Amino acid sequence: MQDLTRAVTDLAADLVRLDSRSFVSNRPVADRLVAALAGFEVERLDYLDPAGTPKTCLVAHRGPAGGIAFSGHMDTVPDTGWQDDPWSARIDAQGVMHGLGTADMKGPVAAAVIAAQALPTGVPVTLLITTDEETTKQGARQIAQQSQLVKQVRPAGILVVEPTRLTPVRGHRSHIAFTCVATGVQAHSSTGRGYNANWDLAPFLMDMKAIYQRLRTDPALQDPDYDPVFSDFNVVVDNHGAAVNVTVPVATARIKFRYSAKVDPTPVLQAVQEAAARARITVTEAREGFPPELPADHPFVRLCVQEAGAPATTAPYGTDASELQAIAPCVVLGPGDIGVAHTPHEAVRLADLAAAIPLFQRLATRMAEAQPTAAMA
Repeated sequence: MQDLTRAVTDLAADLVRLDSRSFVSNRPVADRLVAALAGFEVERLDYLDPAGTPKTCLVAHRGPAGGIAFSGHMDTVPDTGWQDDPWSARIDAQGVMHGLGTADMKGPVAAAVIAAQALPTGVPVTLLITTDEETTKQGARQIAQQSQLVKQVRPAGILVVEPTRLTPVRGHRSHIAFTCVATGVQAHSSTGRGYNANWDLAPFLMDMKAIYQRLRTDPALQDPDYDPVFSDFNVVVDNHGAAVNVTVPVATARIKFRYSAKVDPTPVLQAVQEAAARARITVTEAREGFPPELPADHPFVRLCVQEAGAPATTAPYGTDASELQAIAPCVVLGPGDIGVAHTPHEAVRLADLAAAIPLFQRLATRMAEAQPTAAMA
């Protein structure tokens, strides 16, 4: 076990030291992972993201068809608020690794890779390693729609190793992203010849606040199986660098709305569109896949509960499971604490990464044993 602890520490540190924020290429991280996957059949799926940035996803498999697939993503959020080096992978005296992506989710990815490598070669195991999870889920869609290796090996279940403190998560919310654009006329603000786009955006935002408040008070739009029971409806406003002495030509509000499988998003979609029409706002929508959610008595959920020794729960955030569920049933379970993700003090305990390895291996072995009966189908 000591050798595996050293291996996961070294691999996690190597991954963290490579900048893979979602707006830069993740290919150096993909190359490092390919080097760690000796003995696996590896499929690279290359693409350009909407900004033209080159990206790579990886599918790797060893052993017979079927079995478990471990999934994680290579990209990270931006380094907002960091005062220390975000890519230092510094390990403190308490055995905690610090850095951007340590928990979300280069540490868990390293644990999955090391666990898979250490399995007996006869145990089927697949790795689905994506990118753009933090933005568009494009990497997961690439794998679900284009991977020939996935079609060949047909994994029976997918463990998305996002940080859950090794607690099984049987379902989570998915999001609909709204981009809402108000258009004005640019001019020197003193001349009276322009029109500030914010004057149209402001009443629209007040209508969005009403939706936000309704989500927190209307039981018809809530799900008691989730904490919190109400959906996320978060707004970010951008004037695209306009100076205070310029009438703003373009004002953009971006909204992320999350909903669970039992919540009908139609009333929210209609309310946004109606408010946009009143305020002369142009709205576009981008949707993730349907919110993934397995019943508590699903065989894959029961297996994860047995091996993890913790009851299954749900999560208010989203993962690649929203897209990967098209391949096989998904459970989210991994080392680390999601509470430190997306913060300037992100970190992961090395002991937690090490503890995930035997758990992942037990799950892979149990899945292989159940395979003849297709228990996870």
